[in-house]
Amino acid sequence: MDLIAIFGAVVFFAGVLASIALHEVGHMVPAKLFDVRVTQYMVGFGKTLWSRKRGETEYGIKWIPFGGYVRMIGMFPPARDGRLRRSSTGPFQTLVEEARSASAEETAPGQEHRLFYTKKWWQKLIIMSGGPLMNVFLAIILFGVVLMGFGTFVPNPVVSMVPDCVIPASEGQRKCTDRDPVSPAKQAGFEQGDEIVAFNGSPVASWAAISAHIRDSDAGAVTITVERDGTRRDLRADLIATDRPNPDNPTRTERVGYLGISPKMVHERQGPIAVFGEMGRITALTVQAMAHIPDRMVGVAQAAFGGERAQDSPMSIIGASRVAGEIATLEIPVSNRIAGFIQWLAALNLFVALFNFIPLLPLDGGHIAGALYEGLRRAIARLLKRPDPGYVDVARALPIAYAVASVLVVMGVLLIYADIVNPVRLPG
Repeated sequence: MDLIAIFGAVVFFAGVLASIALHEVGHMVPAKLFDVRVTQYMVGFGKTLWSRKRGETEYGIKWIPFGGYVRMIGMFPPARDGRLRRSSTGPFQTLVEEARSASAEETAPGQEHRLFYTKKWWQKLIIMSGGPLMNVFLAIILFGVVLMGFGTFVPNPVVSMVPDCVIPASEGQRKCTDRDPVSPAKQAGFEQGDEIVAFNGSPVASWAAISAHIRDSDAGAVTITVERDGTRRDLRADLIATDRPNPDNPTRTERVGYLGISPKMVHERQGPIAVFGEMGRITALTVQAMAHIPDRMVGVAQAAFGGERAQDSPMSIIGASRVAGEIATLEIPVSNRIAGFIQWLAALNLFVALFNFIPLLPLDGGHIAGALYEGLRRAIARLLKRPDPGYVDVARALPIAYAVASVLVVMGVLLIYADIVNPVRLPG
């Protein structure tokens, strides 16, 4: 990596650390607002590199910069008999009881009302949702900076290219041969610069509308009105059905109508609606990617030991920073590089938010699920005029939490190793 790439990677890594720090602020601020005792606010793990104590909270940075935490006292309630510890020979029960004891060991007399588990369910929900929601907020701001500030390339309903033939999507980029059929657009007489104004007599004002009409028409004859040199003319095209990439999931193909024209790309600043549209698009892609993490990790393991690294492979912070470094060296205008850099950080923040919403301990989603379950259980008890069922004991899920944490550690180490020996690289 050259100096520009290293600089880009370091700046991106600093942006990731800032995102982590703000994630923890999202937890800490509502916790203090609801009078939960917060003893530590730390960015990183391991030994403390630097810290300062302000009031009852120690603020600091630790040596291993791959996460962070806010330590809130009283995360787990006592057992049903009121005791924090009981004699136990079972390994899982011992873990639970030790967690209960550690959760309450710093509780000073008269401070019992400041324990996390004693708060109302909706207060716990706000505290634990604050972290991932902070990342969502950061993603919105960063996507807004890119789309509304720098702008982006958007397709206009103007023809930029008319291919000579039809090449199946499975065969990628190649030249036409005598065996390839002539493209419907070529046969219909489309020319570069034609502005499409209507499809089968219905006015169209965007490339998205044109593309949807073509894909939905399947095979058959259609009439497309274009404006060329100030004159409108109707072009009759015989669409064919072919396999093309799915716009929502480019790794898959679907059988759709095909004309064979490409839009003219124009750089434009977007409005707030486009920002939320992009958030929705990236969210859908991220959820799809998260659903396939287990099988993609198999590919990562193979790539770590000599196999080919897939372009859509999961990455660690190291890998994401390396990609950011490559973005910084692209031979494109500086403004485009900065926009791509910010957009990459926005996408990472959105991933962190969605991943933390998974309803499993030790992720924030595990505590969020516990708070929601507590609220639902108490509401049902009031409705049925039954006694208050009390706090939800999330400590009982700690054996699962330790198992999940172990899996995450193994995944993290494997990803870092793969990102060092066989990293994901930008195409081209």
